[in-house]
Amino acid sequence: MSFSTPAEFVDQVLALQPSIAVFDCDGTLWSGDAGADFFYWEIERGLVSPETGKWAYEQYEEYKAGRVGEEQICGEMVTMNRGISNEKLQHAAREFFDEVVAHRIFPELQELTRRLAEQGCELWAVSSTNNWVVEVGAERFGIHRERILAACVHVENGLASDRLIRVPTDELKAVAIREVIGKPMELVVGNSVHDQAMLEMAKWPFCVNPNPDLEQVALQRGWPVYHPLRSRP
Repeated sequence: MSFSTPAEFVDQVLALQPSIAVFDCDGTLWSGDAGADFFYWEIERGLVSPETGKWAYEQYEEYKAGRVGEEQICGEMVTMNRGISNEKLQHAAREFFDEVVAHRIFPELQELTRRLAEQGCELWAVSSTNNWVVEVGAERFGIHRERILAACVHVENGLASDRLIRVPTDELKAVAIREVIGKPMELVVGNSVHDQAMLEMAKWPFCVNPNPDLEQVALQRGWPVYHPLRSRP
């Protein structure tokens, strides 16, 4: 199933009247990879030391070459901020989102989350991007901070540590949902194979702006697919 217009997509989802909905963020609520964009943005602005920035950049190149795994790099993109004030990171994330990501938001997804909330639906965001960026972005969709499961570290004496709490990617997204939310999943929305595990948990899985690999899975499984207007050629 696919949808030709935003209204058709939004109305179809609302008609299901889910009591709980989980959304991926990068590529699903907005276009692009905000986690990678923040990574480069903070290195360029000197938020981390030059030594840390050089090491992290080299690690990311290894990841792109397939020599570092998804879970490892997503974790390192958070732990590289060890010793930086949590408040400073929150401020930086807000500045970054306003500057780089806000104009990439999919308006129909904003409308959908707003109207789901009006129906009484419990909204969650699950992402492998750092919690500082996800919290700012999810706020635009009415998703509260306490309902965000993102890559994050323990904060000690006001500073980010290098002790990971979670890195929700691939199967670890499903693990986080089971451990923290602990309810049967009704609506789950994602865009990549890294969301497949949590999509498989859903009563109603939806693929929004899917990468080619997930779109192929969606065709095989009969999952609905929607391409936001801003993602279309």
